[in-house]
Amino acid sequence: MRLFQQEAPVSREYQTSLTPEQRTLRAQLAAHVSWSNTDDRAKRTAAARTAAMSRFEREVRARHPELSDVEVAVRADHAKKAFYLRLTLKSAQARAARKGARGGDTA
Repeated sequence: MRLFQQEAPVSREYQTSLTPEQRTLRAQLAAHVSWSNTDDRAKRTAAARTAAMSRFEREVRARHPELSDVEVAVRADHAKKAFYLRLTLKSAQARAARKGARGGDTA
């Protein structure tokens, strides 16, 4: 059973008249409606998770073709963690740079 019904498509004139902020809100609304109608979150995201992990396994296998499948899986997990920690570091650095550009104002 669907919790919310999607609205009818809107005209192209309306779509092009939206501000960037309104387009963002519309996209967020659509995402929340979509997730509210999802019964099995794990099933919905399984293909993406599998594809992401396969990427890290391919990278490890390319660097170390002699490794067993078990060792590739262990190292791929570490490669994935390193990837996301690298993103976290870059995000923190960008926030610090923005904060510095504002003169260190925390409010």
